[in-house]
Amino acid sequence: MDSQDAGERIRRAAIVWKGGKIVWVGSEDELPTGLDDEIEFDANKNMVVPGLIDCHTHLAFGGWRADEFGQRAMGASYLEIARKGGGIKSTVAQTRAASSDTLVNRCLEFLKEINKLGVTTIECKSGYGLSTADEIKLLNVYDKVRRLQRVRMVSTFLGAHVVPDEFESNPDAYVDLIIEEMLPTISEKGLASFCDVFLEDGAFNLDRSKKILEAAKKLGMRPKLHADQLSDGGGANLAAEVDAISADHLEHTSREGIRAMARAGVVAVSLPIATLYLRQPPLNARDFIEEGARVAVATDFNPGSAPSYHLPLALTLACTMNRMTPEEALKGATLFAAHAIGMSRTIGSIEIGKQADFTLVAADSVDQWFYHFVPTCVTQTYINGDTL
Repeated sequence: MDSQDAGERIRRAAIVWKGGKIVWVGSEDELPTGLDDEIEFDANKNMVVPGLIDCHTHLAFGGWRADEFGQRAMGASYLEIARKGGGIKSTVAQTRAASSDTLVNRCLEFLKEINKLGVTTIECKSGYGLSTADEIKLLNVYDKVRRLQRVRMVSTFLGAHVVPDEFESNPDAYVDLIIEEMLPTISEKGLASFCDVFLEDGAFNLDRSKKILEAAKKLGMRPKLHADQLSDGGGANLAAEVDAISADHLEHTSREGIRAMARAGVVAVSLPIATLYLRQPPLNARDFIEEGARVAVATDFNPGSAPSYHLPLALTLACTMNRMTPEEALKGATLFAAHAIGMSRTIGSIEIGKQADFTLVAADSVDQWFYHFVPTCVTQTYINGDTL
Protein backbone atom coordinates (compact mmCIF):
# COMPACT_ATOMS: atom_id res chain seq x y z
CA MET A 1 0.00 0.00 0.00
CA ASP A 2 3.04 2.34 0.19
CA SER A 3 4.34 2.10 -3.39
CA GLN A 4 3.63 4.63 -6.12
CA ASP A 5 0.96 2.27 -7.46
CA ALA A 6 -2.65 2.65 -6.39
CA GLY A 7 -3.98 0.51 -3.59
CA GLU A 8 -6.37 -2.33 -4.21
CA ARG A 9 -9.70 -1.39 -5.78
CA ILE A 10 -12.71 -3.41 -4.68
CA ARG A 11 -16.07 -3.45 -6.46
CA ARG A 12 -19.14 -3.68 -4.18
CA ALA A 13 -16.90 -3.19 -1.19
CA ALA A 14 -17.79 -2.91 2.49
CA ILE A 15 -16.09 -1.21 5.43
CA VAL A 16 -16.70 -2.05 9.08
CA TRP A 17 -15.63 0.36 11.80
CA LYS A 18 -15.96 0.54 15.56
CA GLY A 19 -14.86 3.26 17.96
CA GLY A 20 -13.81 5.40 15.01
CA LYS A 21 -11.37 2.82 13.63
CA ILE A 22 -11.62 0.44 10.69
CA VAL A 23 -11.88 -3.20 11.77
CA TRP A 24 -12.63 -4.89 8.44
CA VAL A 25 -12.44 -4.09 4.71
CA GLY A 26 -13.35 -6.32 1.79
CA SER A 27 -15.98 -7.45 -0.65
CA GLU A 28 -19.57 -7.09 0.52
CA ASP A 29 -20.08 -10.80 -0.25
CA GLU A 30 -17.45 -11.68 2.36
CA LEU A 31 -18.75 -9.60 5.26
CA PRO A 32 -18.10 -11.24 8.64
CA THR A 33 -21.04 -12.68 10.53
CA GLY A 34 -22.50 -11.11 13.66
CA LEU A 35 -23.13 -7.66 12.18
CA ASP A 36 -26.93 -7.90 11.83
CA ASP A 37 -27.57 -5.51 14.72
CA GLU A 38 -25.08 -2.87 13.56
CA ILE A 39 -26.10 0.40 11.89
CA GLU A 40 -25.69 0.27 8.13
CA PHE A 41 -24.77 3.09 5.73
CA ASP A 42 -25.28 2.76 1.99
CA ALA A 43 -22.79 4.50 -0.32
CA ASN A 44 -25.50 4.56 -3.02
CA LYS A 45 -23.08 3.49 -5.76
CA ASN A 46 -20.67 6.31 -4.96
CA MET A 47 -16.94 5.71 -5.12
CA VAL A 48 -15.41 5.53 -1.63
CA VAL A 49 -11.88 6.90 -1.18
CA PRO A 50 -9.75 7.71 1.87
CA GLY A 51 -10.42 11.09 3.44
CA LEU A 52 -8.39 13.73 1.62
CA ILE A 53 -5.44 15.32 3.42
CA ASP A 54 -4.26 18.84 2.60
CA CYS A 55 -0.68 18.71 3.87
CA HIS A 56 0.30 22.34 3.14
CA THR A 57 -1.88 25.35 3.95
CA HIS A 58 -1.57 28.81 5.52
CA LEU A 59 -5.11 28.74 6.92
CA ALA A 60 -5.04 31.70 9.33
CA PHE A 61 -4.41 35.11 7.79
CA GLY A 62 -5.86 38.59 7.71
CA GLY A 63 -7.18 40.21 4.55
CA TRP A 64 -6.62 39.21 0.93
CA ARG A 65 -4.22 40.33 -1.83
CA ALA A 66 -6.49 40.53 -4.87
CA ASP A 67 -4.63 43.61 -6.12
CA GLU A 68 -1.56 41.45 -6.78
CA PHE A 69 -3.57 39.23 -9.11
CA GLY A 70 -3.92 42.07 -11.58
CA GLN A 71 -0.29 43.10 -11.18
CA ARG A 72 0.87 39.61 -12.11
CA ALA A 73 -1.43 39.66 -15.13
CA MET A 74 0.52 42.74 -16.27
CA GLY A 75 3.83 40.92 -15.86
CA ALA A 76 4.94 41.74 -12.32
CA SER A 77 6.84 38.87 -10.68
CA TYR A 78 6.40 37.50 -7.16
CA LEU A 79 9.69 39.07 -6.05
CA GLU A 80 8.94 42.43 -7.69
CA ILE A 81 5.63 42.67 -5.85
CA ALA A 82 7.31 41.71 -2.57
CA ARG A 83 10.04 44.34 -3.00
CA LYS A 84 7.38 47.02 -3.40
CA GLY A 85 5.82 46.16 -0.04
CA GLY A 86 3.31 43.59 -1.23
CA GLY A 87 3.47 39.84 -0.85
CA ILE A 88 3.91 38.15 2.51
CA LYS A 89 4.71 41.38 4.38
CA SER A 90 1.38 42.85 3.29
CA THR A 91 -0.43 39.89 4.83
CA VAL A 92 1.72 40.11 7.96
CA ALA A 93 0.47 43.66 8.57
CA GLN A 94 -3.17 42.63 8.09
CA THR A 95 -2.77 39.52 10.25
CA ARG A 96 -1.11 41.37 13.10
CA ALA A 97 -4.02 43.83 13.06
CA ALA A 98 -6.65 41.07 13.18
CA SER A 99 -7.96 39.85 16.52
CA SER A 100 -7.70 36.21 17.53
CA ASP A 101 -11.50 35.91 17.43
CA THR A 102 -11.58 37.28 13.89
CA LEU A 103 -8.96 34.75 12.77
CA VAL A 104 -10.74 31.89 14.54
CA ASN A 105 -14.01 32.70 12.81
CA ARG A 106 -12.34 32.94 9.40
CA CYS A 107 -10.69 29.55 9.89
CA LEU A 108 -14.02 28.01 10.89
CA GLU A 109 -15.68 29.44 7.77
CA PHE A 110 -12.91 28.09 5.57
CA LEU A 111 -12.98 24.65 7.20
CA LYS A 112 -16.74 24.33 6.77
CA GLU A 113 -16.26 24.63 3.01
CA ILE A 114 -13.03 22.62 2.93
CA ASN A 115 -14.73 19.64 4.54
CA LYS A 116 -17.39 19.68 1.82
CA LEU A 117 -14.57 18.91 -0.63
CA GLY A 118 -13.77 15.64 1.14
CA VAL A 119 -10.88 16.94 3.27
CA THR A 120 -10.65 15.25 6.67
CA THR A 121 -7.16 16.40 7.77
CA ILE A 122 -5.33 19.67 7.17
CA GLU A 123 -1.88 21.02 7.98
CA CYS A 124 -1.90 24.67 9.09
CA LYS A 125 1.14 26.96 9.12
CA SER A 126 1.79 30.12 11.07
CA GLY A 127 4.13 32.61 9.40
CA TYR A 128 2.02 35.76 9.10
CA GLY A 129 2.93 37.03 12.56
CA LEU A 130 6.75 37.19 12.49
CA SER A 131 7.04 38.26 16.11
CA THR A 132 6.97 36.01 19.14
CA ALA A 133 3.57 37.28 20.30
CA ASP A 134 1.97 37.17 16.85
CA GLU A 135 3.33 33.75 15.91
CA ILE A 136 2.02 32.35 19.20
CA LYS A 137 -1.29 34.12 18.52
CA LEU A 138 -1.64 32.24 15.23
CA LEU A 139 -0.72 28.87 16.72
CA ASN A 140 -3.18 29.48 19.56
CA VAL A 141 -5.83 30.26 16.94
CA TYR A 142 -5.23 26.82 15.42
CA ASP A 143 -5.39 25.23 18.86
CA LYS A 144 -8.79 26.83 19.50
CA VAL A 145 -10.16 26.03 16.04
CA ARG A 146 -9.10 22.41 16.50
CA ARG A 147 -11.42 22.15 19.49
CA LEU A 148 -14.38 23.85 17.77
CA GLN A 149 -14.80 21.59 14.74
CA ARG A 150 -13.90 18.07 13.62
CA VAL A 151 -11.52 18.35 10.67
CA ARG A 152 -8.22 17.02 12.01
CA MET A 153 -5.55 19.75 12.21
CA VAL A 154 -1.76 19.62 12.38
CA SER A 155 0.14 22.82 13.22
CA THR A 156 3.46 23.96 11.74
CA PHE A 157 5.58 26.88 12.95
CA LEU A 158 6.72 29.07 10.04
CA GLY A 159 8.30 32.00 11.81
CA ALA A 160 11.00 31.86 9.12
CA HIS A 161 8.60 32.92 6.36
CA VAL A 162 10.34 36.20 5.54
CA VAL A 163 12.39 38.63 7.61
CA PRO A 164 9.99 41.26 9.06
CA ASP A 165 10.55 44.94 8.37
CA GLU A 166 11.82 45.66 11.88
CA PHE A 167 14.76 43.26 11.29
CA GLU A 168 15.39 44.08 7.61
CA SER A 169 18.81 45.60 8.36
CA ASN A 170 19.83 42.72 10.65
CA PRO A 171 18.33 39.38 9.51
CA ASP A 172 20.72 37.41 11.73
CA ALA A 173 19.14 39.05 14.77
CA TYR A 174 15.75 37.78 13.61
CA VAL A 175 17.19 34.28 13.21
CA ASP A 176 18.48 34.56 16.80
CA LEU A 177 15.00 35.62 17.96
CA ILE A 178 13.49 32.55 16.30
CA ILE A 179 16.05 30.21 17.83
CA GLU A 180 16.39 31.74 21.29
CA GLU A 181 12.80 32.85 21.98
CA MET A 182 10.17 31.64 19.50
CA LEU A 183 11.17 27.99 19.18
CA PRO A 184 11.66 27.33 22.94
CA THR A 185 8.36 29.01 23.80
CA ILE A 186 6.40 27.16 21.11
CA SER A 187 8.03 23.87 22.06
CA GLU A 188 7.27 24.37 25.76
CA LYS A 189 3.62 25.12 24.99
CA GLY A 190 3.35 22.20 22.53
CA LEU A 191 1.87 24.44 19.84
CA ALA A 192 3.51 22.95 16.72
CA SER A 193 4.64 19.56 15.48
CA PHE A 194 6.85 20.89 12.68
CA CYS A 195 9.12 23.81 11.88
CA ASP A 196 9.11 25.16 8.33
CA VAL A 197 11.46 27.61 6.59
CA PHE A 198 11.04 29.51 3.31
CA LEU A 199 14.44 29.07 1.65
CA GLU A 200 14.43 31.51 -1.25
CA ASP A 201 15.82 34.78 -2.55
CA GLY A 202 14.03 37.48 -0.56
CA ALA A 203 13.41 35.11 2.36
CA PHE A 204 16.05 32.92 4.07
CA ASN A 205 19.36 31.72 2.68
CA LEU A 206 20.82 28.24 3.03
CA ASP A 207 22.91 28.87 6.14
CA ARG A 208 20.16 30.65 8.08
CA SER A 209 17.60 28.01 7.10
CA LYS A 210 19.84 25.19 8.27
CA LYS A 211 20.56 26.94 11.56
CA ILE A 212 16.84 27.34 12.31
CA LEU A 213 15.90 23.79 11.31
CA GLU A 214 18.72 22.23 13.34
CA ALA A 215 17.60 24.21 16.39
CA ALA A 216 14.01 23.06 15.87
CA LYS A 217 15.10 19.42 15.63
CA LYS A 218 16.77 19.65 19.03
CA LEU A 219 13.41 20.73 20.47
CA GLY A 220 11.53 17.85 18.84
CA MET A 221 10.03 19.71 15.87
CA ARG A 222 10.56 17.86 12.58
CA PRO A 223 11.82 20.11 9.76
CA LYS A 224 9.84 21.06 6.66
CA LEU A 225 10.93 23.38 3.85
CA HIS A 226 9.50 25.68 1.22
CA ALA A 227 12.21 24.75 -1.28
CA ASP A 228 13.32 25.60 -4.83
CA GLN A 229 10.10 27.43 -5.69
CA LEU A 230 11.47 30.39 -7.65
CA SER A 231 15.05 29.15 -8.16
CA ASP A 232 17.25 26.19 -7.27
CA GLY A 233 18.55 27.35 -3.93
CA GLY A 234 19.70 23.95 -2.69
CA GLY A 235 16.54 23.44 -0.64
CA ALA A 236 16.03 19.82 -1.67
CA ASN A 237 19.58 18.91 -0.63
CA LEU A 238 19.13 20.71 2.68
CA ALA A 239 15.87 18.86 3.27
CA ALA A 240 17.72 15.57 2.87
CA GLU A 241 20.59 16.75 5.09
CA VAL A 242 18.37 17.78 8.03
CA ASP A 243 16.02 14.78 7.69
CA ALA A 244 13.03 16.92 6.82
CA ILE A 245 9.69 15.16 6.67
CA SER A 246 8.80 17.05 3.48
CA ALA A 247 10.04 19.64 1.03
CA ASP A 248 7.37 21.58 -0.83
CA HIS A 249 7.09 23.50 -4.14
CA LEU A 250 10.26 22.14 -5.86
CA GLU A 251 9.58 23.61 -9.30
CA HIS A 252 13.32 24.26 -9.82
CA THR A 253 14.87 21.29 -8.00
CA SER A 254 17.87 19.71 -9.71
CA ARG A 255 18.12 16.00 -10.44
CA GLU A 256 20.79 15.82 -7.73
CA GLY A 257 18.35 17.34 -5.24
CA ILE A 258 15.61 14.93 -6.30
CA ARG A 259 17.91 11.96 -5.74
CA ALA A 260 19.00 13.29 -2.35
CA MET A 261 15.38 13.62 -1.25
CA ALA A 262 14.51 10.14 -2.50
CA ARG A 263 17.46 8.57 -0.67
CA ALA A 264 16.55 10.37 2.57
CA GLY A 265 12.83 9.55 2.32
CA VAL A 266 11.76 13.21 2.19
CA VAL A 267 8.24 13.56 0.79
CA ALA A 268 8.03 15.87 -2.22
CA VAL A 269 4.91 18.04 -2.00
CA SER A 270 3.60 19.52 -5.24
CA LEU A 271 1.59 22.75 -4.96
CA PRO A 272 0.17 23.18 -8.48
CA ILE A 273 -2.30 25.95 -7.61
CA ALA A 274 0.64 28.17 -6.61
CA THR A 275 2.48 27.15 -9.78
CA LEU A 276 -0.58 28.14 -11.82
CA TYR A 277 -1.09 31.53 -10.15
CA LEU A 278 2.61 32.45 -10.35
CA ARG A 279 3.01 31.13 -13.90
CA GLN A 280 5.98 29.00 -12.82
CA PRO A 281 7.33 26.03 -14.77
CA PRO A 282 5.49 23.08 -13.16
CA LEU A 283 7.20 20.47 -11.04
CA ASN A 284 7.69 17.32 -13.16
CA ALA A 285 6.45 14.60 -10.83
CA ARG A 286 7.74 11.90 -13.18
CA ASP A 287 11.32 12.91 -12.32
CA PHE A 288 10.63 12.41 -8.61
CA ILE A 289 8.67 9.20 -9.10
CA GLU A 290 11.39 7.71 -11.30
CA GLU A 291 13.91 8.31 -8.51
CA GLY A 292 11.62 6.60 -5.97
CA ALA A 293 10.42 9.68 -4.08
CA ARG A 294 6.92 9.89 -2.65
CA VAL A 295 5.01 12.77 -4.25
CA ALA A 296 2.18 14.39 -2.27
CA VAL A 297 -0.22 17.06 -3.53
CA ALA A 298 -1.59 20.01 -1.52
CA THR A 299 -3.21 23.41 -2.11
CA ASP A 300 -0.78 25.85 -0.42
CA PHE A 301 -3.93 27.83 0.44
CA ASN A 302 -2.83 31.40 1.18
CA PRO A 303 -4.00 34.91 0.24
CA GLY A 304 -1.24 35.60 -2.29
CA SER A 305 0.12 32.82 -4.47
CA ALA A 306 -2.59 30.18 -3.95
CA PRO A 307 -5.90 31.76 -2.92
CA SER A 308 -7.91 28.54 -3.21
CA TYR A 309 -8.49 25.71 -0.73
CA HIS A 310 -9.95 23.45 -3.44
CA LEU A 311 -7.88 20.29 -3.07
CA PRO A 312 -9.71 18.38 -5.87
CA LEU A 313 -8.78 21.25 -8.19
CA ALA A 314 -5.15 20.82 -7.13
CA LEU A 315 -5.44 17.12 -7.95
CA THR A 316 -6.73 17.83 -11.44
CA LEU A 317 -3.84 20.27 -11.92
CA ALA A 318 -1.39 17.64 -10.62
CA CYS A 319 -2.51 15.45 -13.50
CA THR A 320 -2.40 18.15 -16.18
CA MET A 321 0.63 20.14 -14.97
CA ASN A 322 2.73 17.72 -12.91
CA ARG A 323 2.23 14.68 -15.17
CA MET A 324 0.78 12.50 -12.42
CA THR A 325 -1.81 9.86 -13.19
CA PRO A 326 -5.16 10.33 -11.43
CA GLU A 327 -4.38 7.40 -9.12
CA GLU A 328 -0.95 8.87 -8.28
CA ALA A 329 -2.56 12.23 -7.58
CA LEU A 330 -5.16 10.69 -5.27
CA LYS A 331 -2.46 8.82 -3.39
CA GLY A 332 -0.61 12.14 -3.17
CA ALA A 333 -3.53 13.66 -1.26
CA THR A 334 -4.13 10.63 0.94
CA LEU A 335 -1.36 8.19 1.95
CA PHE A 336 1.62 10.26 0.81
CA ALA A 337 0.11 13.41 2.29
CA ALA A 338 -0.22 11.46 5.55
CA HIS A 339 3.50 10.68 5.33
CA ALA A 340 4.19 14.41 4.88
CA ILE A 341 2.62 15.16 8.27
CA GLY A 342 3.86 12.05 10.08
CA MET A 343 0.45 10.37 10.33
CA SER A 344 0.63 7.52 7.80
CA ARG A 345 0.15 4.90 10.52
CA THR A 346 -3.29 6.22 11.44
CA ILE A 347 -4.77 7.93 8.36
CA GLY A 348 -4.33 8.13 4.60
CA SER A 349 -5.75 4.80 3.45
CA ILE A 350 -8.71 2.54 4.12
CA GLU A 351 -6.98 -0.20 6.09
CA ILE A 352 -7.69 -2.17 9.24
CA GLY A 353 -6.51 -0.29 12.32
CA LYS A 354 -6.65 3.18 10.77
CA GLN A 355 -9.12 5.93 11.54
CA ALA A 356 -12.43 5.62 9.69
CA ASP A 357 -11.85 8.69 7.51
CA PHE A 358 -13.31 8.34 4.04
CA THR A 359 -15.13 10.29 1.38
CA LEU A 360 -18.01 9.37 -0.95
CA VAL A 361 -17.57 10.67 -4.50
CA ALA A 362 -20.18 10.75 -7.26
CA ALA A 363 -17.86 9.48 -10.00
CA ASP A 364 -17.38 6.15 -11.72
CA SER A 365 -13.60 6.20 -11.26
CA VAL A 366 -10.73 8.35 -10.08
CA ASP A 367 -10.00 9.11 -13.74
CA GLN A 368 -13.52 10.44 -14.24
CA TRP A 369 -13.38 12.50 -11.03
CA PHE A 370 -10.26 14.47 -11.98
CA TYR A 371 -10.89 14.53 -15.73
CA HIS A 372 -14.42 15.99 -15.57
CA PHE A 373 -13.78 18.80 -13.12
CA VAL A 374 -16.84 20.20 -11.33
CA PRO A 375 -16.92 22.27 -8.12
CA THR A 376 -17.51 19.16 -6.03
CA CYS A 377 -18.34 15.52 -6.64
CA VAL A 378 -18.22 14.76 -2.91
CA THR A 379 -21.55 13.61 -1.51
CA GLN A 380 -20.53 12.71 2.05
CA THR A 381 -17.46 12.83 4.30
CA TYR A 382 -16.75 10.66 7.35
CA ILE A 383 -14.24 11.50 10.08
CA ASN A 384 -13.62 8.82 12.70
CA GLY A 385 -16.65 7.02 11.29
CA ASP A 386 -19.07 9.92 11.80
CA THR A 387 -20.57 12.24 9.22
CA LEU A 388 -20.51 15.98 9.75
